[in-house]
Amino acid sequence: MPKTSARLLALLSLLQARRDWPGALLAERLDISPRTVRRDVDRLRELGYPIVAFKGPDGGYRLDAGTELPPLLFDDEQAVALAIALQIATTTGAGIEEAAARALNTVRQVMPARLRRRIDTLQVTAVERPAIRPDAQADSGVLTALSAAVHAREVLRFDYAPAYPPGADDTGAPAPPRRVQPHHLVTWGGRWYLVAWDLDREDWRTFRADRITPRTPNGPRFTPRELPGGEVAAFVAGRFRGSDSSGDWPCRGEVILHLPAAEVSRHTRDGVVEELGPNRCRLVLGSWSWPGLAAAIGRYDADIEVVGPPELKDAFAHLARRYADAATATPATPPAPGCAPTSAGHAYLDLVAETL
Repeated sequence: MPKTSARLLALLSLLQARRDWPGALLAERLDISPRTVRRDVDRLRELGYPIVAFKGPDGGYRLDAGTELPPLLFDDEQAVALAIALQIATTTGAGIEEAAARALNTVRQVMPARLRRRIDTLQVTAVERPAIRPDAQADSGVLTALSAAVHAREVLRFDYAPAYPPGADDTGAPAPPRRVQPHHLVTWGGRWYLVAWDLDREDWRTFRADRITPRTPNGPRFTPRELPGGEVAAFVAGRFRGSDSSGDWPCRGEVILHLPAAEVSRHTRDGVVEELGPNRCRLVLGSWSWPGLAAAIGRYDADIEVVGPPELKDAFAHLARRYADAATATPATPPAPGCAPTSAGHAYLDLVAETL
């Protein structure tokens, strides 16, 4: 029979691996008697582990949630994964940087020497891409409240701070609270967002968590609606690209650039580049509007042949007139037919107003 300490760790590991364990099966897995299992369960309870017994044909045990956090058992790979996750917690935007640093220090102190050496040699520095303005941090209490409402499927009421200070002609009257059915809490680009069905606007909305101030109590429970496309990742990507149905851009065009494909590929994150020759390549790219797509292609600073569609060619003509007017300081030319933002483009602008 293994020593008591090793046997207790083995028992705890089994209890963490699945929800319910028949007593006879635990005894068989540990190669001990059912009586010894009962004694070991009592020892774990004395150490603070909330193990409950359940009745049934065989009877058994379950590791339940308690009022205090007891000692935790991790294998080597879990401990390393936890330490790495805590090191990169500064990029989550959840306002938990100090707590993550303290937790990492606590985990490191109780690690065996062999694991401490692995962690000390694996120092991760999380670098965020430069931003025009620093990202606002979401309050961890707000994130918890939003998650609880999502889990309970309860209508959420909250005040939503404006993205910009009110203008001179603003009445200054407080906006009424938003009423939504919360569906998902997601991260995007270092910020937290709540994906919800807006009850007053009867549409899906994506709200920045750092601008939300929840009101209590929550509203009644609701039956979740089906998210457009069925997948939250594709929906959020589509919303930020001006589309509800998928993660694709609403405007996509094809051009030939007089540049090597290798050079274009280095500066193309979300497009398809095909080599046509030493200094020619085909580029397929998307954007939320045709003028926006034409402007993005113009940034490559190369001769351009438009393959299609016609809306992209019209957008280049529109931008050419606009840039010429800007160079000569004459009034801007009205948009050419087909260059006005699409309905998806207008939806994108509405989204920007919500999520900036």
